[in-house]
Amino acid sequence: MPAAEEFVEFAAAASPRLRRTAFLLCGNWHTAEDLTQTTLAKMFVSWRRVRRHDAAYIYANRTLVNTYLADRRGQRARELLTGWLPERPGPPQTPELRIVMLDALATLPPKARVVVVMRYWADLSVDQVADLLGCSPGTVKSQSARALDKLRAVLGESRSPDQPVDERYETGRRRHD
Repeated sequence: MPAAEEFVEFAAAASPRLRRTAFLLCGNWHTAEDLTQTTLAKMFVSWRRVRRHDAAYIYANRTLVNTYLADRRGQRARELLTGWLPERPGPPQTPELRIVMLDALATLPPKARVVVVMRYWADLSVDQVADLLGCSPGTVKSQSARALDKLRAVLGESRSPDQPVDERYETGRRRHD
């Protein structure tokens, strides 16, 4: 099978997963589509160098993360996309968990968001995320801990009155049980 046909087959199979991962990283379906297309374009250029086609998904994830982070670095000075209007009405009575989680993810810095998405959504190990980001496992662990603390703080603010209060996070200090 020619390399171009192999790539077309890979792209058709990998696109939905890459698009979902890109959406979790950026929080916008249109930008996720752009990230996926850019990732696949970069993969096509280097497809002949991908020796083991079973590693193509790992390479695609790495390319997607690098593309997302490069885009975020360039975007800082240009624009700030938000999912809500500046004047927010009172909190909705029964927020849908998905919307609340996406808003909470949007508060994280790009690298922390990558760590959370890859660790807890893509279910990669600490070592796999460290390889993906080109950093040490300790960095992944500390970024993950800080990101989870921030998510807990953000989600604590959006807790409905009938939800129980977790004392460990209400005071800003965690008890070590």
